[in-house]
Amino acid sequence: MGAVRAVLIDIDGVLTVSWQPLPGAVEALREIREAGLRVALVTNTTSRTRASIARVLAEAGFAVSAEDILTAPAVTAAYLAEHCPGARCVLLNSGDIAEDLGGVTVVDADEGDGDADDDTAPDVVVVGGAGPEFGYAALNRAFGYLQRGALLVAMHRNLYWRTEQGLQLDTGAFLAGLEKAARVEAEITGKPSTAFFEAALAHVGAGAGDAVMVGDDIESDVLAAQRAGVRGVLVKTGKYLPETHRAASGTPDHVIDSFADLPALLAELQGSVHQ
Repeated sequence: MGAVRAVLIDIDGVLTVSWQPLPGAVEALREIREAGLRVALVTNTTSRTRASIARVLAEAGFAVSAEDILTAPAVTAAYLAEHCPGARCVLLNSGDIAEDLGGVTVVDADEGDGDADDDTAPDVVVVGGAGPEFGYAALNRAFGYLQRGALLVAMHRNLYWRTEQGLQLDTGAFLAGLEKAARVEAEITGKPSTAFFEAALAHVGAGAGDAVMVGDDIESDVLAAQRAGVRGVLVKTGKYLPETHRAASGTPDHVIDSFADLPALLAELQGSVHQ
């Protein structure tokens, strides 16, 4: 591993909770930028577009723009353009992300049912973030499309995330049921897929050995990044739970209490390289 030149940062649970900045996060990000490090905010958030996320973060005091942000919907759009060009896609998601799905043909998820004719049935079921839209009718309709041969593409398989009300159920709980019932396996486009981290590294123009990934999800953020060759830093905020940490499938390269502690860790890492 060489000197750190780029920092990949999860947003929800690391910089913010319910879009409110965590203590010291604004100042820490400013320090990292002033040190000349490249920054990409990499998130599985599927409730907002990149522009919307940038606007909310800027209002909270973070010096970021839409260009700094890489979302699961944006990577999903690129994946569909490459692997399923021209496909008719049904989207099951909570939140308006149409702006980040440019070039994807999204058909009305409320039209017909899982028994649609072959000529009108969607080619791909795209699953985003969970919310009220994930009711029985919508899930059963998706199940019907999958039985008729539609591909299953999911932006992530996170089981839960943290809000100001506590942990909330997320997509992974529903996705597992769809996969098992339809006897298919989803293609995951966001974290923890290696392709997502490769896209993030390309976004900042850095190699895996020159970057660190900071996240509150030990499996999807940290260990997944380490499998892609990126150093992983786990923060004890957001969805972090001691029992999840103990039961994890691997060991993070570094563990810190919060994002506010990251500048000191980065300085330590840089110093060790130059000794």
